[in-house]
Amino acid sequence: MSYLFKSRSEPTPIIPASSEEQLAKINEVRELLGNLPMEMPKFLSDATIRRFLRARNWSTVQAAKSLKEAASWRRQYKPEKICWENIADSENEARRAYIPDYLDKNGRMVFITLPTIKTKTSEKDHIKYLVYNLENLVLNSEDAQEEYVVWMSDFRGWAVSSTPFSLTRESLHIIQKYYPGLVAVAILTNPPRIFESFWKIIRHFLEPKMNEKVKFVYNNNSESQRIMGDMFDLDKLESTFGGRNTVGLDINKYAETMRRRDQMRGAWTQANGNTSSR
Repeated sequence: MSYLFKSRSEPTPIIPASSEEQLAKINEVRELLGNLPMEMPKFLSDATIRRFLRARNWSTVQAAKSLKEAASWRRQYKPEKICWENIADSENEARRAYIPDYLDKNGRMVFITLPTIKTKTSEKDHIKYLVYNLENLVLNSEDAQEEYVVWMSDFRGWAVSSTPFSLTRESLHIIQKYYPGLVAVAILTNPPRIFESFWKIIRHFLEPKMNEKVKFVYNNNSESQRIMGDMFDLDKLESTFGGRNTVGLDINKYAETMRRRDQMRGAWTQANGNTSSR
């Protein structure tokens, strides 16, 4: 699948020339949303509206439509209430997906998934943990002017059972529909040859902009190594992805970090009914 690693031409987004023009677009979206910004002021911040505008090529109509869909989903799913204590089998799940304590060389957050680690939880719990991570990534991207997350996933030893089709499709739906404009690049490392057939199906569920962000990397490929070295401090990057860091995740420290983030988001108090969900 090395041919998939070749760079593809990036679509040219239509970006307003000045911050004043961007603000005008944001205000136009607010008008299209009616009373929603008053109902969900924390969610419908300028930063969120800007992110949806960016993901929808600065179309106010499309951004407003997407925001209404996301608001409807949030009313039902209540992602802001999910906290670390709600995560089933959190110790093992954190080893399968986590937010490391380093950034890439462009200052972007990193989200790591290791789907070949065996799990004991249901698909419903998988989705809940994905949403929990997305909420935390959004928390740190409020002031970002462009996509802020580098998503890395290692597929060494992958089998079809590692990423069930229904789970993969639902995960992509949530990321693209309810958290658009967050992922800057998705790096898939070391997929075996049998992954190609699975990928040919899955790529049909990717929006064009997301499809352009997917890059395939192989640890034994010199060009891949060069690109990873350009993107990351190799002393911090995990050896799984070609870095020199062989220290595993300290689950106790990670759990404390996530609990602190829950407090920053207000998730713990909301989950325990001490504040309004709005």
